[in-house]
Amino acid sequence: MPIIVNLDVVMAKKKMSLTELSRRVGISMTNLSLLKTGKVKGLRFNTLEAICETLDCKPGDILDYEKEKSNQQQ
Repeated sequence: MPIIVNLDVVMAKKKMSLTELSRRVGISMTNLSLLKTGKVKGLRFNTLEAICETLDCKPGDILDYEKEKSNQQQ
């Protein structure tokens, strides 16, 4: 998937554990863990807003886009 989730990097920079972020944002540890590993199919804007507010960051700090490489030669 071309969407890269950098939540673990931002959490490390802010020195915040998954447990603490879960408690502050009000999201289960399971859902946060799935988000952190990039195994989610979607993310609600209000959840993203709460994470950004808690970590004092922007959505672009957490989410990135990397173009998929084509298997065909051009």
